[in-house]
Amino acid sequence: MKSKRTVSFSQKATNVFFHILTSCNLKCRHCYINQEQHGENALPLSTIKTWLAAFVEKNKKANIIFLGGEPTLHPDLSLAVKKAKNLGYSSITIDTNGYLFNDILSKVNPEEVDYFSFSLDGATRKTNDMIRGKGSYDRCIKGIRETISTGYKTSLIYTVTKTNINEISMMIPLLEDLGIDRFFIQVIGIRGKSAKIGQDKLQVSRSEWLSIIPDVAKKAAGLGVTATYPKVFLSPEESFECAGLVAENYFIFPNGRVYKCPLCEDFPLHSMEFRDNRLVNTGRLNENDLFQLNIPEGCVMNKIIQPANLCYKSDGSPEYKIACCMLKEEIQAD
Repeated sequence: MKSKRTVSFSQKATNVFFHILTSCNLKCRHCYINQEQHGENALPLSTIKTWLAAFVEKNKKANIIFLGGEPTLHPDLSLAVKKAKNLGYSSITIDTNGYLFNDILSKVNPEEVDYFSFSLDGATRKTNDMIRGKGSYDRCIKGIRETISTGYKTSLIYTVTKTNINEISMMIPLLEDLGIDRFFIQVIGIRGKSAKIGQDKLQVSRSEWLSIIPDVAKKAAGLGVTATYPKVFLSPEESFECAGLVAENYFIFPNGRVYKCPLCEDFPLHSMEFRDNRLVNTGRLNENDLFQLNIPEGCVMNKIIQPANLCYKSDGSPEYKIACCMLKEEIQAD
């Protein structure tokens, strides 16, 4: 038996997506990092500790995800993890491309890190390496096996584009072979490098998404893997809800910007920032003002930056709404 649920937004938990640096050893074609907007520096450990504390103070049920760039390139990542654990973060995840620099597996332990989350964008070496760089497929697979053999739980992230949707069903036997615990299917966001490539060359159609992605998630859940994917499309009867208004998600970058909506990250629309290591609200206009808008198409930022995934009736009304990018469907075995 498998159960499917829409993961509702919650004000009881805080999710902190902490980019501790923006540098990376890979040059993925769809990377969302925009150094002009996010900064080029790696944060010193003292700053990381201060910023971590700021969010635990907001909510004791806080989850932390360490990101980059490639976070394992940061020589003090293990110390940042230990600080997060000591501060009382409910869960700690490290997102990685699989190269696992600075001997990170031996510097932390499974009691400190809940998940290592790996990114793989093709079921075959050819497709993944075309997107993420030569040699990245083999290194990621090796990194996953090393991590699992050391006793850690693992997630695998697959970002769907026109160039790899044909291989996502092939991920099912790979998930089983590797022993992955969680499978995250992501929809490509038109930001960072993706914005330069163009929406028409990357985003899959609504019909493709709905005909392929839910079925793949169900098959993954059949292995005992928890499968999660963005809802993306809402029927006209379904209510649109913006996570920026009702949830506590924070996306932190090394230059001090703090966003509540990842679709805003290519623009200076951040609603908060660190000034002199103090978390403060920014002046208007910012993303909070956009969250207040109510349009028939659903997500305002989607309408602004990636309108090609919308479709309209002859009377000008949208055929469907675009959900908040943080709204997820989750399927797991009972």
